[in-house]
Parts: sequence; structure tokens; C-alpha cells
Amino acid sequence: MHDEELTDIIVDEAFQLHKDLGPGLLESVYNTLLAHRLRRRGLRVEQEKLVVFEYDGIVFEQGLRVDLLIEGRVVVELKSVETLPPVAFKQTLTYLRLMDLRVGLLINFGAPLFKQGVKRIAN
Repeated sequence: MHDEELTDIIVDEAFQLHKDLGPGLLESVYNTLLAHRLRRRGLRVEQEKLVVFEYDGIVFEQGLRVDLLIEGRVVVELKSVETLPPVAFKQTLTYLRLMDLRVGLLINFGAPLFKQGVKRIAN
């Protein structure tokens, strides 16, 4: 499965979740439910994935935790806020760079319309 097909499935499931529940729940609720829906679709999902990385000879074992890692190659960063802070996009891009991955999704379940809350990020 190509990255684009994979991100399409993730976005479809997140859209359905937003449609069914709407905004306003805790991020942890959306995390649990989206992971469940994706597993039901047969995808490998890691929640709160701790990522070890090294910089300048120092190994960081607790410095990076992604909300969801799908099939070991798509980072999904979840938010549930009215307005995304600009750092959220940069945070997701930094995760992709440190993990040497090509694509991620930033999904804000707090947006009134789903299309306002989903961003595809490429490294």
C-alpha cells in the first residue's frame, strides 16, 4: 500500500469519527477511537509511540512521543483545540524529520468542520 492510499484511509476514518462525535471531546478519546477504527481496517497502529533519537552524540530516550504511528511510516498527530497553534505543524514536521519518515497528518478534532482541521505534511 502506498503512502497516499494509507493517508486516505486514515483521513476517511478520522472524518467519520468527527462526523459521528463532533468536536469537543478530549484528545485521548479521539486517539483511542481512531486507533481502534484503523486496527479494524487491518492496519498496524502504535499509540503514544516513544521514539528514541540521537543528536550531537546524545541519545534521547524520552524526548519524542508521537500520538499514532501507522504501519511504521505515517505519523498522526492529534489535537482537540479550537484553533491550532502554529507550532503544531512544525512539531509534526520535526517528528517526521527525526524519524526519517516521508508523510504525516495533523488532525484537529476541535475544528468545527473536519476539512478545516486536517493537514497532510510531507518531509
